Amino acid sequence: MHIRLATEADIPDILTLIHALATYERQPDAVQIGEAELHRDGFGPQPLFECLIADDAGEAAGFALYFPIYSTWRGPSIHLEDLFVQPSHRGRGIGKALLARVAALALGRGCARMQWDVLDWNTPAIDFYRGCGAVMLEPWRIMRVSGAALARLARQA
Repeated sequence: MHIRLATEADIPDILTLIHALATYERQPDAVQIGEAELHRDGFGPQPLFECLIADDAGEAAGFALYFPIYSTWRGPSIHLEDLFVQPSHRGRGIGKALLARVAALALGRGCARMQWDVLDWNTPAIDFYRGCGAVMLEPWRIMRVSGAALARLARQA
C-alpha cells in the first residue's frame, strides 16, 4: 500500500470513492458533482482541495480529501472533508495512514490544527478518531445554508 497525492488521472477513482462514501453514510443519491467539477475544483488553476489516494497494487483503496481553512484564534488549519477506505481494504491501517499523512501535511504547512466532521451514528469512526487522539467538540453544531436558502440569503447582499 502506498499513499500518494492524487493526480488528474485519479479523478474517476476519486468520484467512485465519493459515491461509495455517500452510500456508507446512507445518502447514496446526495452526490451532485461529477468528474468535470472535480477536475475544475481540484486540478484547475486555483485548486480548492487536495486529495490523497491509498493505492493498493494499482487499486484506489481509500482517499482523504482536505483543504485549508483559517482559525481566527489559531491561524492556518486543515479541514478534512472526507476520509474513506473501501470495505474490502479495511482493517489494514489504511485509514490511520491517510489520517497521519494529512496530519503531517498540516504540521509541515504550519497549521495549528486539523478538523473534520463525523456523523453521530458512526461509532466505528468516532472510536477510531478518538483512538488517534481526536476530541469531539460536544458544544459545537454545524450550521449550513444551501440551495434556495443560500440564494435567498445572497439576494440580501
